[in-house]
Amino acid sequence: MNLESESFKKHYPFSQNSLVLESGHTMNYVDEGEGDPIVMVHGNPTWSFYYRQLINEFKAKYRVVVPDHIGCGLSEKPQKYSYTLENHVKNLNALVKKLDLKNITLIVHDWGGAIGMGHAVTDPSNIKKIVILNSAAFLSQSIPPSINLCKLPVVGEFIVRQFNAFAYPATFMAVEKSLPQEIKEGFLLPYGNYHDRVAVSNFVKDIPMNEDHKTYPVLKGIEESLNNLKCPKLVIWGGKDFCFHDEFYNRWLEIYPDAQKLYLQEAGHYLLEDAIEDIIPRLNEFIN
Repeated sequence: MNLESESFKKHYPFSQNSLVLESGHTMNYVDEGEGDPIVMVHGNPTWSFYYRQLINEFKAKYRVVVPDHIGCGLSEKPQKYSYTLENHVKNLNALVKKLDLKNITLIVHDWGGAIGMGHAVTDPSNIKKIVILNSAAFLSQSIPPSINLCKLPVVGEFIVRQFNAFAYPATFMAVEKSLPQEIKEGFLLPYGNYHDRVAVSNFVKDIPMNEDHKTYPVLKGIEESLNNLKCPKLVIWGGKDFCFHDEFYNRWLEIYPDAQKLYLQEAGHYLLEDAIEDIIPRLNEFIN
């Protein structure tokens, strides 16, 4: 499958837009519909394709903006680039500023939790509502052995980039319902070779597990600012997530005890694939 194939366009029919960032690299993003903006922030190893069903659902009433982080999806994949949380947040800030997005509903998933909330705490008054899918924006010592393996110096990068040992396993480890072959191919489309998996590898490296890690103070700063976000929140959680498990869910509810919640016991990490029929009605109720 390729970007121009009918099978791909059936699932991802959106026009593509680009922004040249201060670094000189080009970020790709989806920008569909008109109205108050909904900004959806993906994690690793997904891309804007993960939100395809939500884009289709909400573009009739809202302006839906979904970036591909640098190194991900259809964005540029520079080989010599600092793939850090700090830079991903700066890039999202730049996109929001360029598009002059106001009164934002923010939806975050996976590492997009830290990136999206990193943006939100820079301008809390511009965030209207927040939807938190399985993710984190705070420090944690919990990491699955399989992901920890991918963090190992030299070996981790080799297996992730040479053998696609992160994006490919996610197509079956991150779901409870088997993905159709076309959807698997859609998730993997941007990550077909060693060169194109550079950000997938670096996202894993950027998980801070100790105070010496360069991203530790950045994530700690985001965590300490989360209470500045006073807008309504909805936490939607897949109960069978092998990575962002209930420890993370409970932490979100400690931070935001007044948040609305939808706990999906049988859904995995890619909960939009496992339980979209339960999620869309609740999102409509919350956002509308």
